[in-house]
Amino acid sequence: MKGPKNREILDLFISDARFSTVIGNQDMRLLRCWRGENPKMTGAQKKACDELEFDRQRYCSYLSSLPLMIDLGAHLVVHAGVRPGIPLHEQSADDLLELRTLGKKKRTSRKGVPWYEVYDGEKIVLFGHWPAPEPRLARRAIGLDTGCVYGNRLTAYIIETGELVSVAARSRA
Repeated sequence: MKGPKNREILDLFISDARFSTVIGNQDMRLLRCWRGENPKMTGAQKKACDELEFDRQRYCSYLSSLPLMIDLGAHLVVHAGVRPGIPLHEQSADDLLELRTLGKKKRTSRKGVPWYEVYDGEKIVLFGHWPAPEPRLARRAIGLDTGCVYGNRLTAYIIETGELVSVAARSRA
């Protein structure tokens, strides 16, 4: 969780079956905190933890139920990335939650070859985690994180038409 109105967003997703999502690295960090693992947390993450504390069990149960990926047939939704050349059922949770670039540097590095430039899998991967001013468009992957939480834009991809839709953020977190 990152940004304003974490409780309202979670309540909406919990109560409305039309919404589905994958777990993200921020969500996982929150779960680790609630499990007493003491992960390194930013100020925004600590604020989210405090905001959700009053109904921790409900939010913990929901976040724990989220999948690492959602298979939509020709498309796959993940939070961060898919390691090229590795079958989907063998992808690591760390890559699905944190992957940005390939190579010897750690997976969260912004330096190196982006995984989506090399990925050539059967499914088109829809991912977030790596904000950019415009969607990241590759042959078999689309990065939708356009930095809404930072006051930039919220971007969606309409699978049926292949259309990208983007709206300005209401405010900065």
